[in-house]
Amino acid sequence: MAEGEGEDRIELKFRIFDGTDIAHSNYPPSTTVGTLKQRVIDEWPQDKTVTPNSVNDLKLIHAGKVLADSNKTLADSRITFGDNPTGAITMHVAVQPPVAKKKTDKNQDGKKKMNSCSCTIL
Repeated sequence: MAEGEGEDRIELKFRIFDGTDIAHSNYPPSTTVGTLKQRVIDEWPQDKTVTPNSVNDLKLIHAGKVLADSNKTLADSRITFGDNPTGAITMHVAVQPPVAKKKTDKNQDGKKKMNSCSCTIL
């Protein structure tokens, strides 16, 4: 912990899909979700089969809620350390790459074909 700032910081660790914890540190409440995501990417183990390419590929989950807005701070997200007797809060990390454009185009073509029926009401 930083000197004189122990009570002002929140101890976090991030658990990835296989149970590995990374980026365990103390963060000030003014830390943004985007900064946390970047830290997770920077510390991502190189030997994993699933690897995020950018912060947009990551979802941080705390208490069942996805921290979606990268500009929100820990304080804005209401992440506090008072209720956790062990001290460290574990956030889960999900890797979800954005859907490629080509797949979206194919789906739209399929929808056009499916909706091409003609009905006559008398």
